Amino acid sequence: MTEHTHKQYDAELEEIRSRLLQMGGLVEAQITGAIDGLANGDLATLEQVIVRDVEVNKFEIELDEACSHILARRQPAAGDLRMIITVIKMITDMERAGDEAEKIARMAKMIHEAGRMNMPAVELWHMANTVVTMLRRALDAFARLDVQAAVQVVRQDKAVDAEWQGIIRQLITYMIEDPRKISRSIELLFIAKALERIGDHAKNMCELVVYMVKGRDVRHTGVDNVEREASA
Repeated sequence: MTEHTHKQYDAELEEIRSRLLQMGGLVEAQITGAIDGLANGDLATLEQVIVRDVEVNKFEIELDEACSHILARRQPAAGDLRMIITVIKMITDMERAGDEAEKIARMAKMIHEAGRMNMPAVELWHMANTVVTMLRRALDAFARLDVQAAVQVVRQDKAVDAEWQGIIRQLITYMIEDPRKISRSIELLFIAKALERIGDHAKNMCELVVYMVKGRDVRHTGVDNVEREASA
């Protein structure tokens, strides 16, 4: 490989890393916009989140094509290959997190267009802030190749799951005690489930960071094993 070709190759790798982080920034903004719109009833913000999902999908397609191009023409090996595989898989998780943001925005629109009638008093904001932080830390762990930061996000997903279970119990109680709250409770259940799924996607991305840096596939092996592999 000539020096010119080598520099071009490095530039292509840096481009897909940069584009992945840009996509992550957009998805984070989507989630934040959906949650803010739910909180303050800003229908214009919620509509913008729904419309901008097309941009997230465009990022996915373009990044997939760029990765395929590098695989076909450069035939990367070792760490470069793991990085490209990681990007391809993280793209999917981020696109799905973007889909969850769109779902939240749609549910929030329904709630506010109905005038927030018969709303159960359920706390979603802590869970929402947690999953946004998890996504941001997942992207930062990717950018800095920081496996310890990635492990922290994997561990944090347990707390999100526990919070999700608590919200289910609260909303079921509201529906049993007051049938008028069933519709709003179901919409809030969809929103809470979307937040839980965003946390799952952030966790998945962090497991991929461990694979990229350490060369070990830690998916579906449990938090303790992820921590062992990261520390090895």
